[in-house]
Amino acid sequence: MSKRSIPNVDWANQLENAIRQFVKEKLELIMREEIKNFLEIEQAGTPNMRNGYYQRNLDTQYGRIEGLLVPRDRNGEFQTQLFAPYQRHTGWLEEAIIRMYQSGMSTREIGKFIERILGSTYSPATISRITDVVKEDIEKWHARPLHQRYSVLYLDGLYVKLRRDTVEKEVIYVVLGVNEEGYREILDFFVGGQESAYVWQEILQQLYKRGVKEVLLGVFDGLPGLEEAFKAVYPKADVQRCVVHKVRNTLSRVRKKDQFEMAEDLKLIYRSPNKEIALEMFQQFQSKWSHKYPREVQSWANELDVLLTFMDYPSSIRSVIYTTNAIERTIKEIRKRLKPMNSLSSLEAAEKVVYLTIQDFNEKWAGRKLRGFAEAQEALQRMFEERYC
Repeated sequence: MSKRSIPNVDWANQLENAIRQFVKEKLELIMREEIKNFLEIEQAGTPNMRNGYYQRNLDTQYGRIEGLLVPRDRNGEFQTQLFAPYQRHTGWLEEAIIRMYQSGMSTREIGKFIERILGSTYSPATISRITDVVKEDIEKWHARPLHQRYSVLYLDGLYVKLRRDTVEKEVIYVVLGVNEEGYREILDFFVGGQESAYVWQEILQQLYKRGVKEVLLGVFDGLPGLEEAFKAVYPKADVQRCVVHKVRNTLSRVRKKDQFEMAEDLKLIYRSPNKEIALEMFQQFQSKWSHKYPREVQSWANELDVLLTFMDYPSSIRSVIYTTNAIERTIKEIRKRLKPMNSLSSLEAAEKVVYLTIQDFNEKWAGRKLRGFAEAQEALQRMFEERYC
């Protein structure tokens, strides 16, 4: 450390000490007023009176306050409202730990951070126990009742490294719903195993039991068996295969020199103003590319119905239902929060981080309709009435 930097460190330490002393004085002032009111009002007419002080330490967001003078009464009945009798730190610590955990810090990193600011050692096990306060919230959230109608259900997942004796990649399933008024909400998530249509069907069945009875459209990628699993739970709903996923998969099998041209030709299909023109554009695409890439073109022909479902819906929402982009942004943020952890120590650790991330999204979306759904609301209501009434 250079000589020039030493005065800066001393000044910073002096400032921290001054702040802690100021907070200590104010806390003691509040407690003196508390016991004064307690004895004057609640203990009027009794022989109870003040009986000095006892000292204790208290960890705060300003650091550790040592030797805090807590007043006491002769009968031992007074209790300050600033903290519980055996509380050694204010509630900020739990909240800070949970927020740090949510941001992707490991329990070990959080422990080191707390040790730096408070001088106390918090083991990874202690940090984990503090973050366990959200476990009950998670259980209640998984069981909460849901709306009856959802215009769209988006299904998607991401793989994360999860430790169960050994570290392996496992999937996090995520369901995003847009209700009949156009508001988004993550309805549920499930952590574990390899992605399968069977598990997706179980998740959808749970949503049905929790109240999601009527759905117009399911939007997801081309996982084998997923369309059948979705229709098994919601037989009256339409299916939209993610066009963006399909385009990417197609172009990955095309020679590099042809990729741009084919991508432009595919845009003419899914960006057509209506289905009739889209079918005409596909005929041209088929004639142009079938000879050179017969399997790729045939794949589009086989799936064209579920790739163009979105064109049966109001034009104002087509740009947000022909792809899973609406949920992929959420998936990207979950992955970002999990990335610093390298691998998750347990299934419970993964659930805590995903749950806290999802709550941020749901709070943000609560007062904001998804683009285009306000204009499409009447048309979507008619579609619900035609299918389910």
